[in-house]
Amino acid sequence: MIRITRAVPLAALATAVLLSAACKKTPTTVPTPVGPVVIVNQDSVDRARRESDARAEAARMQAERDRVARMRADSIANVERMMRDNMASLTNSLLAHVHYNYDQSDILDQDKTQLDRKAQIMAANTSVRLRIAGHADERGSDEYNMALSQRRAASAKRYLESRGVSSDRIEIISLGEERPICEGHEESCWAQNRRAEFEIISGGGMLMMPR
Repeated sequence: MIRITRAVPLAALATAVLLSAACKKTPTTVPTPVGPVVIVNQDSVDRARRESDARAEAARMQAERDRVARMRADSIANVERMMRDNMASLTNSLLAHVHYNYDQSDILDQDKTQLDRKAQIMAANTSVRLRIAGHADERGSDEYNMALSQRRAASAKRYLESRGVSSDRIEIISLGEERPICEGHEESCWAQNRRAEFEIISGGGMLMMPR
């Protein structure tokens, strides 16, 4: 048997070889991008944590100092307010008027409590000295009303002395009907004008509460 072989051109053969090699080539894998590598320094981490804790503790301590300062300021303000209120109350008690019945100089029962309070304050504040001014309403002569006013001031002084106040701490004057606090001509005004007024002449700058 005779086999006839057909010659293959060289260029075609080369092309076939190249195509076969391309088909058998392993596909190329694209690498996944990787970020920068961070090296952790444990000493730096510990130091940062300690610094953070120290800042937090400093802030806590400052907040506590601020709270204590506010409490102290509030306490001082409360004490000062209480002292002012007490001072005003004591001063008002010392200055409160006492009153008298028509043509009388006896201390009325309703005013004894007020005079007792004055005596207590003066006992607690030994530098306090008072001036008592006696007054009368418009009825009666000027001379009579001056004498009546003198007796009224004197009766208030004697009452304080009976409660332990030294006589040299009290002055008295008589003003008669010269200084009315009510200008009307009826009993409601006359009753206000029949009075003894009290003036602090020394020792009233800082009053202490009686015990």
